[in-house]
Amino acid sequence: MNYPDYRPRRMRRTENFRRMIRETRLSPSDFVYPLFVVPGSGVAKPIPSMPGQFNYSIDKMVDAAAAAADVGIPAVILFGVPEKKDAVGSEAWKDNGIIQKAIRAVKKARPELVVMADACFCEYTDHGHCGILHDGELDNDASLENLARTVVSYAKAGVDVVAPSGMLDGFVTACRESLDEDGHDQVAIMAYSAKYASGYYGPFRDAVDSTPQEGDRRGHQMDPGNVAEALREVSLDVAEGADIIMVKPALAYLDVIRAVSDEVNMPIAAYNVSGEYAMIEAAAEKGWIDRERVVMETLLGIRRAGSDMIISYHAPYACKVLAKQRW
Repeated sequence: MNYPDYRPRRMRRTENFRRMIRETRLSPSDFVYPLFVVPGSGVAKPIPSMPGQFNYSIDKMVDAAAAAADVGIPAVILFGVPEKKDAVGSEAWKDNGIIQKAIRAVKKARPELVVMADACFCEYTDHGHCGILHDGELDNDASLENLARTVVSYAKAGVDVVAPSGMLDGFVTACRESLDEDGHDQVAIMAYSAKYASGYYGPFRDAVDSTPQEGDRRGHQMDPGNVAEALREVSLDVAEGADIIMVKPALAYLDVIRAVSDEVNMPIAAYNVSGEYAMIEAAAEKGWIDRERVVMETLLGIRRAGSDMIISYHAPYACKVLAKQRW
C-alpha cells in the first residue's frame, strides 16, 4: 500500500485511535519501587540529589510501601543504611539488621507485596567497596561467603527475592546453593547480570553513603562499551540459576536490554537508576521539559526495549499518570 491509497495518519488522528493501535503499553504491574531504609523512627529525610525521594526509618518506609501497593505497584526493593560499618560489612547478615527488620515489617503490614532486597556490601563497608578487600583488591571468593550469609538472613526474615548486585563471579551460584541448603528454595534471585560501571549512580551513592573511599568499581562492574560481554554474563547467571536478569542502568543501555531480551527467555528487569531520575527532576524543576511526558516516554522506551519489569523511583508518579488513561 502506498500514498494516497494508504494514509498512516488516519490511525493517529485522535487519542482513542492512538490507544487502540499502541504496540507497547505500561501498567502498574510493570514497576518495582526502590526504598531506602535507615535507623531510627519517624524519619523521612529528603535526599537532596533525588527530589521526592527519602531515607526512611522502618515505620515510614512501611507507609511508603503501602502507598505504592495502593496505586497498584506489586513489588518494592529495599536498600539499607546500617548504624555502623566495618571492613567486611558484617551488619549485612545480622538477624536484626536494618534490612532484615524492614523485610519483616513490610511483610507484616502488606503481605501481598513482593519484597525484594538488594544484597551487596557497598552500603555496609567502611571502604565503600562491594566485599572484602585484600591489598586494595576485591577478594571475589571471600566476598561470596559473606554474600551467602546475607541472602540466607534475608530469606529467614521473609524476603521473596534476593538481588545480589556486586557483579562478583559466581554470585548466583553462591546465593542459590546457600538458599537451597538452608531450606529456602522458594526464594527467587534477581541477578544484576549486566551492571555497568556508570556515572549515573551518583545520587544513589549519596543516599546510602556508599562512594568508595579509594579507587572505583570498574574492576568488577562492566565496561560501558561492551554488549557481547553482557550476554556472556547473562548466560552464566542463567546457567547458575537466576530467576530474573537485570540490566543496569537503563537509558544508556537500551540496546543491551534488547540484546538480552532477544538472547534469553527469562524475565528481564531494567533499573531506571538515580542519575536518570535526577536529570528528569532537575530539568522539570527548571521548566525545561514536561515532567509527565518525559517520565512516561522514558519508561515506555525501557519497556519497549524488552524489559518485563522496571525498577524506578518514578513508579508511584507513573501509576498516577496511568490512572488518567493517558498512556
